[in-house]
Amino acid sequence: MRFNLRSDTINLRKLLLASIEAAEKGGHEIVKISKEHNINEKSKGETKEGVNIPVTDADYKSHCVMYYGIKKMFPSVHVISEEKEQEKDCKNLIPLTIEPGGHLGVHNLPDEEIDPAEITVWIDPLDATQEYTERLYNYVTTMVCVAYKGNPIIGVIHKPFGEEPKTTWAWINKGKSPHLAFKADPDKEVKKPVVIVSRSHHGNVDTLVKQIFGESAEIIHAGGSGYKSLEVVSGNVTAYVHNSEISKWDICAGDAIVTSLGGRFTSLTNKYIQYSSYSAHVNKDGLLASMYDHGTYIGKAVISKDPV
Repeated sequence: MRFNLRSDTINLRKLLLASIEAAEKGGHEIVKISKEHNINEKSKGETKEGVNIPVTDADYKSHCVMYYGIKKMFPSVHVISEEKEQEKDCKNLIPLTIEPGGHLGVHNLPDEEIDPAEITVWIDPLDATQEYTERLYNYVTTMVCVAYKGNPIIGVIHKPFGEEPKTTWAWINKGKSPHLAFKADPDKEVKKPVVIVSRSHHGNVDTLVKQIFGESAEIIHAGGSGYKSLEVVSGNVTAYVHNSEISKWDICAGDAIVTSLGGRFTSLTNKYIQYSSYSAHVNKDGLLASMYDHGTYIGKAVISKDPV
């Protein structure tokens, strides 16, 4: 069954299904390119910290299927992608079908109609490109996020590699992947906090982490914002901290998923991050995501960030 959803409203359940399918199809393209002899790595420039920003054929291929898949099905929705490949440069585009398929939890979701002018969809066709070029595939994800009036309400993070690809999704107050469940362990959090940070865009974040969480905090350097957000909701880490600029397509899906489970995802200035179509594409105020005792951590972050 195929849909071309041209109407005065947007059905959020169908947009969730399209987001899941787009993320998975983008992941398929990424895996396919990884098996080729040349992934055609180039540079898009450098970050303010002087770190190279790579891009590959996989980024573009994934963008094509994800961006145009969603845009053609929901032409009235504003879609923002990390990549800018034009449709004429995309080959063999196959429309989305938005069939629920085998995803548990999606079959009984409500139909909710929303004004498309209030919706912004953020797409990251390949999160952790640097790690992708290094064949560190465990960090790689594709992501889709739906924001309503600037607030993230649907997040999809797909891991295309591993023995079996895995998709994690959440729709705030409506549903989530059945495997998503967080149980706080306060004793563990206090005695041995574990904080995950970027391995390539870390700046001086290690110093900040020690100031917030104490000298005993264990710091894990990892690639991919999507990967790090999933580590937070899985309970594998206490918090995810980033203290340099980061694009909103990197963090919107993680924000929605962390929030859906009762966690908090804020800037280091203790403000919720806005994802409306007219907002800046870059969050300049860092971030702290945690599932437990966020107020205590962010309070120390606000005090500590300026001197670092």
